[in-house]
Amino acid sequence: MKKAAFITLVSISLLSLASFQLFKTNLRITVRNELGNLESGATVAVYKTKEDYEKNVNPVALDKTDDKGIVTYEDMEPIVYYITAEKGDRNNFGAAEKTEALTPNKMNKMTIIISE
Repeated sequence: MKKAAFITLVSISLLSLASFQLFKTNLRITVRNELGNLESGATVAVYKTKEDYEKNVNPVALDKTDDKGIVTYEDMEPIVYYITAEKGDRNNFGAAEKTEALTPNKMNKMTIIISE
């Protein structure tokens, strides 16, 4: 009986540890325009520092939104990031440019509004 309880406890511990390590810190950004419509094909850049963001250099991640206006970055550090989003003459300059510190081992989500 003690052996079965011990094996069960060890199995649960190993499964908990495995699931904890499997899920990385991710950032999902949804880009919408001033009317609330999803913006596919918007270029989204993620910066670690305010200085890099202000100079528009050294993005740690750069991608375009999919047809649902979403871009997902995986295996991010749990820190604050600075974000730019642009499509044509629309961008987010002056609004929603910084994340909160990302929560470790979670899918962190934010929505950015781009306008003229």
